[in-house]
Amino acid sequence: MKAKIITIALLLTGSVFLNGCEQEGPAESAGEKVDETMEEAGEKMEEAGERAQEATE
Repeated sequence: MKAKIITIALLLTGSVFLNGCEQEGPAESAGEKVDETMEEAGEKMEEAGERAQEATE
């Protein structure tokens, strides 16, 4: 009996946490866009550095 109650409590707690994670606010989506932009900029800088190094060789 106690095992069933504990299992139900864990399932309910888990569902609350999962429900809270699904909702994305405007700040989170803006942060993701900034992250993507910075990653792309970093890749372009790396490519430019590689091209500059190849040009000097």
